[in-house]
Amino acid sequence: MQWAIFAFWMGYNHPVRTRHVTGDILASLADSPVTMLLGARQTGKSTLAQAIAAGPHPADYLTLDDAVVLAAASADPQGFVAGLGGAVVLDEVQRVPALFPAIKIAVDRERRPGRFFLTGSANVLLLPAVSESLAGRMELHTLWPFSQGEVDGVMEGFVERLFGWLELPPAGARGLPLEERMLRGGYPPAVERATARGREGWIRSYVSTVLQRDVRDLANIERLAELPRLLQLLAARASGHLNLADLSRTLGIPQTTLQRYVTLLEHVFIAVRIPAWYANIGRRLMKSPKLLVNDSALMAHLLGLSSERLARERTLAGALLENFVGMELLKQCSWSKRTVRLLHYRTAKGMEVDFVLEDASGLVAGVEVKAAATVGASDLRGLRALADRIGSRFAGGVILYTGDTVVPVGERLAVWPVEALWAP
Repeated sequence: MQWAIFAFWMGYNHPVRTRHVTGDILASLADSPVTMLLGARQTGKSTLAQAIAAGPHPADYLTLDDAVVLAAASADPQGFVAGLGGAVVLDEVQRVPALFPAIKIAVDRERRPGRFFLTGSANVLLLPAVSESLAGRMELHTLWPFSQGEVDGVMEGFVERLFGWLELPPAGARGLPLEERMLRGGYPPAVERATARGREGWIRSYVSTVLQRDVRDLANIERLAELPRLLQLLAARASGHLNLADLSRTLGIPQTTLQRYVTLLEHVFIAVRIPAWYANIGRRLMKSPKLLVNDSALMAHLLGLSSERLARERTLAGALLENFVGMELLKQCSWSKRTVRLLHYRTAKGMEVDFVLEDASGLVAGVEVKAAATVGASDLRGLRALADRIGSRFAGGVILYTGDTVVPVGERLAVWPVEALWAP
């Protein structure tokens, strides 16, 4: 069941937005004593949590961004939790990691579904300070920036269509041009900005806030001034394979320190690693991951990309489009009825598929991204190689391109317009 959630940002009342993960969160609140919603700052976690607490799952709302609440929780975490009444939302809970052991004690004393709804702008479960993971007591969900379907008001059907090899719906009006969608991104406050200048100003402030506040709160960073440059370098290499040794030489930072920095950016959901697909599951961790930036507008800002520059520099346009597609796929995997992992494929001989989706039954589908309106036979090599390698496990493969025609190119192989990503 999908719930329409009213969003309020920056003091303005904006149109209704449906967050596709809402149904899964409500199901979790009905079953689990602790539900946690994670995601980058300003993705709409507080808005969604408040709307749920005011409607389908009544609960008190407290935010650790409030100085009084923060002080009380920090001074006596166990007493703070013990003093809570019925169901409660604790927003930005990563600010007091000591709350987790206290919540564990409370849940063990009274295991009641929907008792704690937590949100966090950092993946606190990966932090050394959190000694108790609430394993078996908590269900996790991630809220990414708006998907294109959430912005347009439709539930995307891409994942089910790809695995079921279903036909695309008849093409309608193309709506907002692809380039504008990429430069707009999905952060709610940026989506609601009326001008590119306003959006750029918001993103600039956002980057500063995340690096200066959230990352600093997670760990003592002795060279905090180097993080903006690192983030720009990561954006320049987004959609490529993460090579820490090369980054270390470029930045002049020891590789161990660089690994720590990249991990911290992952913890605040700015950088996203996409693992490699490999037929032998045990060998997947040995393969290099692919790196994405969590939002195309944020990536464009870090690289100084505008409409004019994208038109001139097609290589940059291709990298931005691949990152955009990767994040749209990741968002859809997070709420799909089919349990799906997002991966990538690359052989030692350089044969690759940009994105691989694998479901719980072992079926595999491939997605290639091409920032062009034409596709040649060579563009299909990676998908054909993947299909040949796994045989009957191959559900299908598509090339997403900037043209507007659906073109079958083989058994369970096709070329689809990139707009197929957010088709219902």
